[in-house]
Amino acid sequence: MREGKALLIASGTVVPMTEEGLFFTGDVLILGNRIVAVGTNLPRPPECEVLDAQGCLVLPGFVQTHVHVVQSLARHRAEGLTLLQWLTTRIWPYEAALGKEEVAAAARLGIAELLTGGTTTALDMGTVHHHHQVFLAAAQLGIRFISGKCHMDRGEGVPEALLEDRESSLAEAAHLATCWHGAEGGRLRYAVAPRFALSCSPELLTDCVELARSRGLLLHTHASENWEETKLVRAITGKGNVAYLADLGVAGSDTVLAHCVHVEDSEVASMAKRGTGVAHCPGANLKLGSGIADVPKFLAAGVKVGLGADGPPCNNRLSIFHEMALAGTLHNLRHPPGCLTPWRVLELATWRGAEVVGWGGELGRLKPGFLADVVVLAPSWSFEPWGDPASMVVFGAGVEAVRHVVVDGRPVVVEGHLTTANAHEVRQEARSAAASLKQRLPWL
Repeated sequence: MREGKALLIASGTVVPMTEEGLFFTGDVLILGNRIVAVGTNLPRPPECEVLDAQGCLVLPGFVQTHVHVVQSLARHRAEGLTLLQWLTTRIWPYEAALGKEEVAAAARLGIAELLTGGTTTALDMGTVHHHHQVFLAAAQLGIRFISGKCHMDRGEGVPEALLEDRESSLAEAAHLATCWHGAEGGRLRYAVAPRFALSCSPELLTDCVELARSRGLLLHTHASENWEETKLVRAITGKGNVAYLADLGVAGSDTVLAHCVHVEDSEVASMAKRGTGVAHCPGANLKLGSGIADVPKFLAAGVKVGLGADGPPCNNRLSIFHEMALAGTLHNLRHPPGCLTPWRVLELATWRGAEVVGWGGELGRLKPGFLADVVVLAPSWSFEPWGDPASMVVFGAGVEAVRHVVVDGRPVVVEGHLTTANAHEVRQEARSAAASLKQRLPWL
């Protein structure tokens, strides 16, 4: 947070996301970590820092509702698999092998990619060990971050190194929450993160709910991603995946379920009634062959929905632009073309995503009083000729368009370059960590 310092984002095409279809040439004035004015020809306070946005689009910083930055070192090394194969043969062995330094390198790589790609807020799930390193990376690089260690205490194919004692696992989460929830001026928050129904006992899930509710923390898990997963949950519990979690308390306005591809109508109605949020991850769902979550149905029912790239090994990029383009097109296979308009998709990536992760009313719009998270997009060939800004962003933009990124009033990307870390060092650290891991995991 920049205590008392003024920053003006000047002369851009402002898309405030306060009203569908609204955009205008103007400025965004920031004082400290809050937006104080949005308009045309705003006066510049004394000693005001200026970011030039002339010829660019100025939008609220993008929100991703489900990522795994700790998986970054396994990118391009887990291809051609379905979800359960992917977990048991690649991701769980990878996570079991991670040491403290490798978790740190993976987190720094993932967060650097998010920030330089215009994502200012992310809900993240770690692995079971060394989660302090993830928060240290988030604190240093300057992202707005909600994250938690993963909880696992059972499951076919789970490596011994990932199977936890329930009490110890919850005690570690409670300690992490004490250290990090509300840190960095409130920019960092903790989320309780049981992995999914097949790797968590009912007792562990219930304990996670109790911990989250006693501390006012977000609950974050996976649900109904893959048909085989959902079938196994029903065989074990006699219930649908989302319904089973809800019966254990994993539901409500403080809960985010990633994926929700294979859900029943009664589960959709329950999510809407309880206020449970859904993280739509179209890129990962397509790559793993999991299916397509029915987002138009969710929205029509009143379910909160945001977008997420999931993990680098099941998507290969942490690009919100990739997810927006997919969300704006793939649902046309099931519903009439245009069932998700570009403006609706942009909402998923901004204020609707903020609502999902518990930051509604403070993030996702450019308006006075809101937290100062802003992204500036430079024009590219695919923007031409200029037209509707939502269409330009959703169907024409990529990470290469990101010019400036501001988080909590602080410029963290300027002219496309990360200001909070040395990008070359982040890349080299990641390559070195991956090489070290490869000695233990030959397939990596």
